[in-house]
Amino acid sequence: MAEMFNACEYLLDRRVAAGDGDRIALTGVAGELTYAQLLARVQAAAAALAGLGLQPEQRLLMFMVDSPEFVIVYLAAMRMGAVPVPVSTMLHADGLAELLRDSRARLLAITPEFAATAAEAVTAAPELRGVLAPAGTGLEAGLPGHVPGHDLPVHDLAALAAAAPADAAAYPAAAYPTTVYPTTADSPAFWLYTSGTTGEPKAAMHRHGSVRVVCETYGAQVLGIRRDDRCLSAAKAFFAYGLGNSLLFPLSAGAAAVLEPAPAKPDLMAARAAQFGATLFFAGPTFFANMLRAGLPADALAGVRLAASAGEALPAALYARWTSRFGIDILDGIGMTELLHIFLSNREGQVRAGTTGVAVPGYDLRILDEDGVQAAPGTPGTLYVRGGSAATGYWSRYDASRQVFQGEWLRTGDTYVRDADGYYSCLGRTSDMLKASGMWVSPAEVEARLLAHDAVAQAVVVAGLDPDGLEKPVAYVVLQPGARATESGLVEFCRDGLPAYKRPRRVVFTDAYPATATGKVRRVELRAMATTVLAGKPVLAEEGATP
Repeated sequence: MAEMFNACEYLLDRRVAAGDGDRIALTGVAGELTYAQLLARVQAAAAALAGLGLQPEQRLLMFMVDSPEFVIVYLAAMRMGAVPVPVSTMLHADGLAELLRDSRARLLAITPEFAATAAEAVTAAPELRGVLAPAGTGLEAGLPGHVPGHDLPVHDLAALAAAAPADAAAYPAAAYPTTVYPTTADSPAFWLYTSGTTGEPKAAMHRHGSVRVVCETYGAQVLGIRRDDRCLSAAKAFFAYGLGNSLLFPLSAGAAAVLEPAPAKPDLMAARAAQFGATLFFAGPTFFANMLRAGLPADALAGVRLAASAGEALPAALYARWTSRFGIDILDGIGMTELLHIFLSNREGQVRAGTTGVAVPGYDLRILDEDGVQAAPGTPGTLYVRGGSAATGYWSRYDASRQVFQGEWLRTGDTYVRDADGYYSCLGRTSDMLKASGMWVSPAEVEARLLAHDAVAQAVVVAGLDPDGLEKPVAYVVLQPGARATESGLVEFCRDGLPAYKRPRRVVFTDAYPATATGKVRRVELRAMATTVLAGKPVLAEEGATP
């Protein structure tokens, strides 16, 4: 019989039992909760979810800003054996509806900002049975569901978290608020959606045991998180990187998470760091570049002892400028949604700028060439990784799972080279996928949006490197005969139909594309041209684009 293990117990009950009940677990503009207070709310919410009919292994989709409610719902669902599914808050209603259908979620939890989007999305989600929303959203009377005449009930999110045994009439399971469902380390715990290397959204399915693995490898042995740390992340918690930064790592160590619900901007994050005493700061290269552009004072992060970067490679020049400006070291690393967090990273005091560092303890790496043979040091190839935090696969994506999860090894889709000292450097995407602001962008998706414009006949989107050495999408467009369009107009057209980070940063009008003898577009030539284009005009700060 497998040993019982529940990630919620590991993160929360274990800390209270260790004497951390009176320590601050969560802080920020929404207020503070101690570990004991958070545990009480999670226990109540778990019982209430069971009382609403949510069953073990059923999905609860989370469309929520970083907030105490996010943490409570995430932990409560795992506690009672259900599967929380945090999703990007940049989704439009059609994108949210797609994930509701794909996950077959029974409940949707939202924060007030997304009431209108949720109201539109739920009509296209046939298996949804209810919505959790704070009072005051205007949804209290219910929402029209997929079946005409059958409204979806809307439950008060705050009331669920405050439920007590006396509320048994409304939520029968609340009579047993401390019960933890008997999961094991291999039981389904939560899903995280990623577009990864294929461009299609797919859910990476994570085990309860994966939480312990990332906390006791990267969190403890590389980041070196301590009980007196306060963690502030520009990357949001729906993102695997942000989930570790703002929830998993601090709670596992008895530290505190500084939760910021608003979109991350340099001046805001600097203010929050000072206001709430952040000691660990997490972001991606795009955000670090924006902090330099914002002209923040050199002491803007005076209390921060260490910064971490992930999502895309951190260029050596950007590392040098940022660390020189703020006097704080950055540990650049790489992680994947499929691995939950960082598996390759620089170490404090041992940073080699421009590299991604060395393997995190507990993970094995190898680089294979095009023939599947182990590459020698200095020879590029595709990076593979194995470790205990790997997802069990993608939900209902057989072919994609076989391509990425190859026995014990996971194919990252990144081209890397390893030097003689064991340091790894990223050379870019193995495929045509690109990363902007640390998140995957499918060129095909952006091209499809551009082609929806009446004036556009053809569109090809590639990655170029901006002056900071960061990837940004650039569109090459052929217009319809006689049609007119402007660069700014097409960028805004993309912004209206896509999350902001996916919009092209430049649009180049052309009459034709470079092509191979067989007529295929030579994207490699366009990529080189795109870097030149981006060098000729400053890239605007990525407002609202940080995950």
